[in-house]
Amino acid sequence: MSFVPRLSSSMRSSLPASSIRRITSIRNYHIYSKPSAEKGLTEPQYKYKFLEGNPTVGIVGCPFSGGQGRTGVDLAPNKLISAGLVDQLTSLGWEVHYNSQEQKYIDIPFNPISTSSSSSSSSSSSASSEVKIQKLPDEDIGKMKKPRLVSAVNEKVSKEVEEIAKKGWLPLTLGGDHSLAMGTVSGTKAKYPDACLIWVDAHADINTPLSTDSGNLHGCPVSFLLGLEGTDVAPFNEWLKPCLKPEEIVYIGLRDIDGPEKAILKKHGIKAFSMHHVDKYGIGKVVEMALDHVNPDRSKPIHLSYDVDALDPIVAPSTGTPVRGGLSFREGHYITEALAETGCLVSVDIMEVNPSLLDPNSVEKTVAAGCSLARASLGETLL
Repeated sequence: MSFVPRLSSSMRSSLPASSIRRITSIRNYHIYSKPSAEKGLTEPQYKYKFLEGNPTVGIVGCPFSGGQGRTGVDLAPNKLISAGLVDQLTSLGWEVHYNSQEQKYIDIPFNPISTSSSSSSSSSSSASSEVKIQKLPDEDIGKMKKPRLVSAVNEKVSKEVEEIAKKGWLPLTLGGDHSLAMGTVSGTKAKYPDACLIWVDAHADINTPLSTDSGNLHGCPVSFLLGLEGTDVAPFNEWLKPCLKPEEIVYIGLRDIDGPEKAILKKHGIKAFSMHHVDKYGIGKVVEMALDHVNPDRSKPIHLSYDVDALDPIVAPSTGTPVRGGLSFREGHYITEALAETGCLVSVDIMEVNPSLLDPNSVEKTVAAGCSLARASLGETLL
């Protein structure tokens, strides 16, 4: 079996474990779940005023780690889904569609594919080894690592997010590393040109291809969205046009910023609230000031891009670039709850969960945090 056209969460719960294991190994399938009184709410707590029809979430799962050097973050989408995220969102009153389309990312020719090869020994036994096959080379462009792969994946993500948004649904993108925001934000902007961006992260991710030290593109997505110097470069400029203005983005939670990034933020007058501001004013005031800057009358659509490393490592330890001194569990969730209350959210990213890092308990805590951030963004409340 290679494709399951519609697999509802209720169908999944009625299947034997062996069948679920077979299904979850399939790369292309569709899960659909519909709210009901038996499952929980029949509609979300808040009215999401820019969406159309029945409140619907289209989950974009992107198993991608090419924007940085550590593998494992590509495992996050399936891990979040297997943790029950679809049913959790349905219980909040949302219709949920999830198309697992890993094959379309795997088939990108710049993506190394793992295959097994075997060689026979004189004793007729065979030994297997893993071989990486890459159809097309992806050499560095300047300092940028894996530029063709990052570009190709983001182009696909952008189209998928745009398609979901244009249906009147809310795209929920599960990363993957934060380079994917090139695709998610540009896809949102294709539907909502006046959308503002709230970026919750320990890092500014605004290095340019000229300023980056590492060359890892998960540290550069905002510069590409803004069209800063050095970003008008192939292959990105073949599909990604500047779509974000400096006054349309605000940061919350910064605490690990490169020197060149500080200069970029100041040069372009980009509003940013570091952990110092959270300590000084409290998270409630910070969120209010952030909204007042990018969306003063709460009339614009909001794209939320949330890197789980914004949370303190005590809360979300299994992430690739943890930085101590981050948001507490409640501070991190207050942001999503407050944005949900506005009714302006049109797109959400949950990025940089890495289930391959640390011990099982750390992974469980981080996956649970990712799921709960998604739920809070979609209207889950404490009372």
